[in-house]
Amino acid sequence: MDRVFFEELELPGAEFNLDVGSGSHAEQTGKILLGVEKILNSKPTDVVLVQGDTNTVMAAALAAAKLNIPVGHVEAGLRSFDRRMPEETNRVVADHISTYLFAPTNTAKDHLLHEGIPKEKIHVTGNTIVDAVYQNVEIGRKKGDILSELGLDPGEYFLVTAHRAENVDQKSRLEGIFQGLQGVQKEYEIPVVFPIHPRTQKMLSLFGIAHDGIRTVPPVGFLPFLQLESNARLVLTDSGGVQEETCIIGVPCVTLRENTERPETLEVGANVLAGTDANSIKNAVHSMLDSPVTWTNPFGDGDAGKRITRICS
Repeated sequence: MDRVFFEELELPGAEFNLDVGSGSHAEQTGKILLGVEKILNSKPTDVVLVQGDTNTVMAAALAAAKLNIPVGHVEAGLRSFDRRMPEETNRVVADHISTYLFAPTNTAKDHLLHEGIPKEKIHVTGNTIVDAVYQNVEIGRKKGDILSELGLDPGEYFLVTAHRAENVDQKSRLEGIFQGLQGVQKEYEIPVVFPIHPRTQKMLSLFGIAHDGIRTVPPVGFLPFLQLESNARLVLTDSGGVQEETCIIGVPCVTLRENTERPETLEVGANVLAGTDANSIKNAVHSMLDSPVTWTNPFGDGDAGKRITRICS
């Protein structure tokens, strides 16, 4: 699924590809550790930058730290305070072995300070997702028209994403999400569009969960997804990145989780936590649609990448 990002954003191809693929957390982490260590031993490296909270982030950071190569963690200090989430473990480990901690907000900085990380290691830079959104939302409009392709009108559909293991691998939670989506679709009588992750599609079939009334479409790339986000009446998601993106572009968001590592979106009124209960999802949609879109983006001005580069150089 990553190839489409390189193609759409006209980025040069990766010099190295570990081809780790799917597997258990231990399998993925072990393969990444071995692969990254081999690469770092093959060429001089001044600093290793990792971004986010995936197994790749933790494993690459650990491989570099073991070789005494400085690590810079972009999106440092994010916390859901839910250790059942593998992403939370990845964030914490990466932060505590990094030399440079690039916190997107002061809230993230405070989390790091409370965990005993020296303040001189922490730099509040804003988040690079703001850079990406500002740079690419207009490019996306010029390169294609996903709304026309899907027969959608601006402001006349809901957009959905759900892929987290704690949601899609548990039948009761996945069922609750789709019951909530069906209830929202019946009430508002506009399309509910769901670019469905392969993992989610697989579990829907495995659990035999009905999704009548929900328009599932194949996954889309970053640029068309930005178009879908920016023109939706409201977005429902379990993705941390999508919570940020909707906040940045001024679209109401309902998060299909009981917690979030992006509390700033809640504080400014751009987002609300709904969990996976059908009634809670419908109530959250009502609440967000009844609230004015007057918040200010708390994630920076679009120059995070430049700040990070200057600090590392």
